[in-house]
Amino acid sequence: MPPSRTGWRARGKKAAIEAQDEYLDRVLARFSGYIAADELYDGPFCVLSIVDNHTFERLIYEVLPAGESPTAERIEAFFRRFKEALDARGLTLRGITTDGSPLYPEPIAAVFGAVDHQICEFHILQDIIKAVLHAVAAVRKGLLASRPALGRGRPSGEKRRIARQRKRLTQRSSELFRHRHLFVQRQLTDSERRKLKHIARGQKDLQTLREIMDEVYRLFDRRCRMETALRKLAKLRTRVARFKTLGRILKKLSHPNLEKALTFLDDRLLPPTSNAVERSNRRHRKMQKSIYCVRTQEHLVGRIMLDMLRDARARARLNASRLLHSTRNQLRAESALSRRRGKAA
Repeated sequence: MPPSRTGWRARGKKAAIEAQDEYLDRVLARFSGYIAADELYDGPFCVLSIVDNHTFERLIYEVLPAGESPTAERIEAFFRRFKEALDARGLTLRGITTDGSPLYPEPIAAVFGAVDHQICEFHILQDIIKAVLHAVAAVRKGLLASRPALGRGRPSGEKRRIARQRKRLTQRSSELFRHRHLFVQRQLTDSERRKLKHIARGQKDLQTLREIMDEVYRLFDRRCRMETALRKLAKLRTRVARFKTLGRILKKLSHPNLEKALTFLDDRLLPPTSNAVERSNRRHRKMQKSIYCVRTQEHLVGRIMLDMLRDARARARLNASRLLHSTRNQLRAESALSRRRGKAA
């Protein structure tokens, strides 16, 4: 008789649901109370994810059907499903971190109420840094445009002075491009400050840009409270408004998301960035570069669930590896000791 085929068929959706419930019980047992939420676009699909912002473990996810964009209603339903999982286990949410997307504020207020909502510090600083670099590029292009015209042929007489002036402006433009990172770098050494002062000489806007970046970085200092940071921000906005050119370029300083990015100053445990969920998204994109068969909704769901189970068992694997290594070292030490005793006898 041929062998029985009972139990050969995969259990499918029921097994996935049971595995997800078991996974939630395991990861929510060490829930920190702080989460990070984000959406990931993978071809025609969109993956909604919630990750613990302290343990870096993915808590819940949802893969939207192909061609369906995330809306406030869909995200609210996603958050409600997560809140039901928290309520079933007697857990409460203390803080949530997202990027500057307008999709999240209304669903968060509707589902979680007056929970602390932190806008990712990295995304806010990234926008301000881009604006500052664009301002530096505008000054550099202005230097190139201000170069006097020089005719063809070998310069002589007055043309030599024009050629020298044109060369100086070209060199200053090249220095601005080569050292543009000094205008946005968080910490500067003494030599870097001297170099910055040299390339910004005679350009009041460039000197002001560096001073503005120093003030922006001081806003995110954990040694001060949110109220103090907001007062500093108000003074900074007033200062920037005096410069017409910089005021148009640095519009990001007037965005309300900058105030929400300072929420973490009043809560020492609230992470200022959404790096936890961003890291899981980066790992997903790295996986997609090597595994070309994960291109359907069913395969995406299975692959994400596989990564979640691997993360849940990471601590057990680490403990097992440590135990095996310590046991091996102990056996080697005992073997060496027995050999030395044999030689001594």
